[in-house]
Amino acid sequence: MGNPARVAGVLSSTPWELVSTGRPARELPPDLLRQASRRLSIVALSAAALSIVAQSAAHIAWPLIEGPGAPWVLGTGDVVGPAIVLVSLALFFYLRHERDPAFVVNLGLAYMVALTFAIGVAFHWGAPSGDVVPTITWTGPVILMFAGALPAPPAKMAVAGILAASMDPIAMLLGRSAAGEYTVGWLADALLMHYQNYIMVAIAVMISSVMTRLGQQVSKAREMGSYHVGELIGRGGMGEVYRATHRMLARPAAIKLIRPEMTGAGDSESVRLTIRRFHREAEVAASLRSPHTVELYDFGVTEDQTLYFVMELLDGLDLETMVRRHGPLPAARVVRILVQVCESLEEAHQRGLVHRDIKPANIHLGRLGVQNDFVKVLDFGLVKSIPGSTGESSLATVAGVVSGTPAYMAPEIAMGEDFDGRADLYALGCVAYYLLTGQRVFEGTTTLQLVARHLQDVPIPPSIRCDMQVPPDLDQLVLACLSKKPADRPCSAFELSQRVTDVRLEAPWTDDRAAQWWKVNQPA
Repeated sequence: MGNPARVAGVLSSTPWELVSTGRPARELPPDLLRQASRRLSIVALSAAALSIVAQSAAHIAWPLIEGPGAPWVLGTGDVVGPAIVLVSLALFFYLRHERDPAFVVNLGLAYMVALTFAIGVAFHWGAPSGDVVPTITWTGPVILMFAGALPAPPAKMAVAGILAASMDPIAMLLGRSAAGEYTVGWLADALLMHYQNYIMVAIAVMISSVMTRLGQQVSKAREMGSYHVGELIGRGGMGEVYRATHRMLARPAAIKLIRPEMTGAGDSESVRLTIRRFHREAEVAASLRSPHTVELYDFGVTEDQTLYFVMELLDGLDLETMVRRHGPLPAARVVRILVQVCESLEEAHQRGLVHRDIKPANIHLGRLGVQNDFVKVLDFGLVKSIPGSTGESSLATVAGVVSGTPAYMAPEIAMGEDFDGRADLYALGCVAYYLLTGQRVFEGTTTLQLVARHLQDVPIPPSIRCDMQVPPDLDQLVLACLSKKPADRPCSAFELSQRVTDVRLEAPWTDDRAAQWWKVNQPA
């Protein structure tokens, strides 16, 4: 599932099928191009290291060859070697910063030609003339190495490869000219001596052609509907999330792929039933209009029964990551977050949709336009059931997956009893507890033990487990949400929002405080 090539096509019988753009040629995926920078930096660092090793080995071997006490004669390698080291290290440090991928490919090819010229000079300059015998140098392996490291178009690799292969003959001719030994016949001899280099160019072009085709196939496979799938940005229990871009609008998005096994795929009839349920639930989620519910752009099914949906790409952190990195949040900030989450939940509950997996990782806090600390509730209804009179199971039920996270699961859901929107309020109370204290309401070594504690244990007030001050009315409100019986909790998300808004705070969490926090902790 980690391979984006799984998204190559869709069921032609559905109205959400993926369509090809019909473009005559495809560019390589940006993330594959960006990898060229890392590979080129490794090549440059390796070239510097090998040059140092080669020169050191030459100095060690000289006394063994010429005998002890033999004077060292400065060779061409003693000049070329340090030059290779300096240029290679300069390239390595240059590539440590993000560069334009296309420029990196061109720079890498230029570096290949320069490196092969240095190899040719070191090999031929000052070398005694002798019989014309086909000679193998490091030039051929270097050309092959760059063909595998750089995703260059075959034509460009052919031109650069021919130049690189010609560096041995050119260096040989220059060396002969400097020694006064150049004749017209030396040109044919130089080419004959290094014909293997040109064979390596042909192989390098084949390698480049294969890499280009594979990259274009990945690019085609990553096209889902009107979106082009980019690099992996997250992985969860249900599937993976990839960065994506709308091909016409250049609008950034996130595409979530749900593994085929999570759909309970078996016989064809059960698969079709699961897909219909997915479409129904996705349509309901897409109809939610609260600004605090993540916006769903599109959804569909691929040929291998992978479900996918496209949603807005968010700027910020989920609450799980935020608390893990920065610790518990001030009560005033928690109040602001809870009010926004309640707005999202109230609309969904009025539509008969219960989230069933409210947890810090499914609540995103970030920036939206000029607004800071803007809440988005994620994964709403896309893989959870829609309670109603049909009695049909959700995708999560079909897959045999526990609907919810045990650390945030309402007792009635854990017991398999009927539930309504107040189950989400219990989970939201667990979230508030975590935000205030940095700790879960209950801990357990096993899922069964954790669920049992939610069913039986009385929670410790968050104010007792928190180093920061928690207003008494917020303390009691969190405990009310954590009541075992739904009837003892706030009756709706709207009521909870009203009661949270009425919490008396020493200083509210203002827009200026929020903006300052993001500026310091996560600059745009």
